[in-house]
Amino acid sequence: MPISLIVIQIIVSIALILVVILQVRKSSSASGVFGGGTTADYGGKKGKSREAFLMKLTTVIAVLFMLSSLLIGLIK
Repeated sequence: MPISLIVIQIIVSIALILVVILQVRKSSSASGVFGGGTTADYGGKKGKSREAFLMKLTTVIAVLFMLSSLLIGLIK
């Protein structure tokens, strides 16, 4: 069981890295790194766009990453 969780953790980690790399930058300055918001962050461009899908996918994969990390920590 722990080996399978570690394999899942590796797959989720790689998926999270790829999804984050695929996202489009919203700001070219350093403020974008530290949470500088744009209108797209606050509902300016919601809907079925690629950016919205990638943001939701990033959230789902990040939650899976945290859950698998917690499970590995609890089992060991």
